Amino acid sequence: MNQKIEIQPQNTIQSYIDEISISNPVANKYSMSMTRVQWRIWLLATFGKFFEGMIVFMMGLTLPLLTLQFHLTELQKGIISSSILFGILIGASALGGLSDLYGRKKMFIIEMALLSICLIGMATSQTYLSILVFNFGIGLALGCDYPTAHLMISESIPSKNRGKLVLGAFAFQSIGVLLGILTGIFVLTYVNDINAWRIMYIIALIPSLAITIARFFIPESAHWLLSKNRKADAEKSLKRLLHRSQQSSMPIEETPCDDVELSSWLHGYKRLFKEKYRAKTILASVPWFIQDLGTYGIGIFTPVILASVLDPHQVTGGDALHNTIANTIYLAKGTAVIDCLLIVGVICAIIFSESIGRMKLQIYGFIGCAVGLLCAAISVKMHGDYQMYLLFLGFMLFNFMNNLGPNAQTYLISGEVFPVKIRAKGAGFAASVAKFGAILTAFLFPILLHEIGVFSLLLCLVMTSLLGAWVTHKYRFETSGKNIENL
Repeated sequence: MNQKIEIQPQNTIQSYIDEISISNPVANKYSMSMTRVQWRIWLLATFGKFFEGMIVFMMGLTLPLLTLQFHLTELQKGIISSSILFGILIGASALGGLSDLYGRKKMFIIEMALLSICLIGMATSQTYLSILVFNFGIGLALGCDYPTAHLMISESIPSKNRGKLVLGAFAFQSIGVLLGILTGIFVLTYVNDINAWRIMYIIALIPSLAITIARFFIPESAHWLLSKNRKADAEKSLKRLLHRSQQSSMPIEETPCDDVELSSWLHGYKRLFKEKYRAKTILASVPWFIQDLGTYGIGIFTPVILASVLDPHQVTGGDALHNTIANTIYLAKGTAVIDCLLIVGVICAIIFSESIGRMKLQIYGFIGCAVGLLCAAISVKMHGDYQMYLLFLGFMLFNFMNNLGPNAQTYLISGEVFPVKIRAKGAGFAASVAKFGAILTAFLFPILLHEIGVFSLLLCLVMTSLLGAWVTHKYRFETSGKNIENL
């Protein structure tokens, strides 16, 4: 008698996470049904991007007061602006890469504790050197968050939700940018003092302390535990993640190993440049580098560009402090209007990332950025109201297309294209390369604005945006909707 043999699907970690209700598969196809623990991990991961947007872009508002209080030279202003970005560059690889060795959760906690300590240091700094040190420390913490937060989300949620939720977390960067500017406007409006910049950092400190504590109460990534041959711990972590009883049966079968075990921390970085992963490393890092040239150049120096192009009627008649505060508030309001499109752009990225695909959105986004920057460049040669309208239109189009495409997609792609054993190193390396572009922008932008002018500088960014579209097209590798264990 022939027996009917049922072939059971492989019970991998991701297959458990990807399970949907058999009784109502149609409803679950369109829902984002997840456990409370999965939602808690996602919410805690959003704050890393929130703090980056708030603190990094708030620098454009605190710098005028720092300059006044500490009598900073142009060189010192450039060093302070770029120090936080240099910290991100180092932190993404040196600290973020450690989550491949010591665990996602451990570095997830350490980075936020470091951020809180450095925010306290910034708020109490009395010298230029201490500001430089703590600003760099803030960057280290934010850099570490690039790979760890991404992996905490992507290794804990269903494949069909990954793009939406990773980009949803990334959207908090734009919310942070806008809230940072609004915080600056509020503080400068009601605190007419040269130390008003300290209050901005204290405001950021309060939620960072709360998030540090909350991150202790989430499970470690089961994917990472299994990669370290800690199968029993992986099963316990998975049961907690999916809200199952620890006594329930959830046997895990290992997925095929991508290659040999890593022999050292450095070995993981060497593998990124081997033939097997070289194209993915280029795709993850080079377009992100190009994107950050424009993102941080336009983002940090929007008030400066508005001042140089529109030549606002500056407040005069008071002392230097009152004039500085009044003019900073004036330009911050214009910046806030422009930055609203960042949020609209990333919302569209969340909606269309799966249906259109990461690669198409990144390519279209780069081209859209080029068009926006070209409009802004043309406005420089105009006069009157049309100049203001075209300048705002150009910057708003740039912000929308940037967050729809390269700014959002580069972050998402970097955490998807590498295998689990080198995933944090790959994402961290890509973030570090990107932040090298941000450092170049932060340091050189004021100098280039003075030497070659706004028009020529914006045309240079038009060309780099088109280059980003070409590199993405050449090395494109679509990850939309794919199981992270199989990528």
